[in-house]
Amino acid sequence: MDSNGPGNGQNGALITLSGIKKVFFTDEVETHALSDVHLDVKKGEYVAISGPSGCGKTTLLSILGLLDTPTDGEYVLDGEQVARLSPMARARVRNRQIGFIFQAFNLIGDLTVAENIELPLTYREMAANERRDRVARALERVGMSHRAKHFPAQLSGGQQQRVAVARAVAGDPAILLADEPTGNLDSKNGEAVMELLSELHQHGATICMVTHDSRYAHYADREVSLFDGRVADAAVV
Repeated sequence: MDSNGPGNGQNGALITLSGIKKVFFTDEVETHALSDVHLDVKKGEYVAISGPSGCGKTTLLSILGLLDTPTDGEYVLDGEQVARLSPMARARVRNRQIGFIFQAFNLIGDLTVAENIELPLTYREMAANERRDRVARALERVGMSHRAKHFPAQLSGGQQQRVAVARAVAGDPAILLADEPTGNLDSKNGEAVMELLSELHQHGATICMVTHDSRYAHYADREVSLFDGRVADAAVV
């Protein structure tokens, strides 16, 4: 941890990105996915990351989620420098500090709803009764308690995304990262999931959401627009 301590990163931010660059090398060709990105996210803030296809949104979210490492720059999460951690240390921080909501839900088909939510908690050496309590609370928060013993294939797309949200919040993460969470849903279910995220935010959740849909960006406190791997604008919504 740095001298600021947990939860008190630079400028009092939960997340601080400074000079983040990401370069991909393929067949002697350099692709600059991100170029000198600076971004602060405060605790309890809801930030939408938008921009055209290929602008670097998913790469930025992967770095925020410790699924990828920057080529250059610094990343402070909850007071800890995390850009240069080992893969094992990144996995530990990711499991405890970050909740993911994916466009494709990423539920395991042969596990029940409850088992899908519980699985990430098993890597924390958490007592079984605490895991069950967390799963029950998470399902209640997303209105899916009645589906706990169902399998993903028995659920609609909107219900599957609600389960994915429950899985993300069950671990009480510092931040929720949502990658096009409405991308595989019709407009009615998309709106329902956005309302659910707004409700979580109102109860204190910190959210970073990648979206290409301006309708959904307006749910956030602030919209960060990327263009050619750079922050083009960061406006209050």
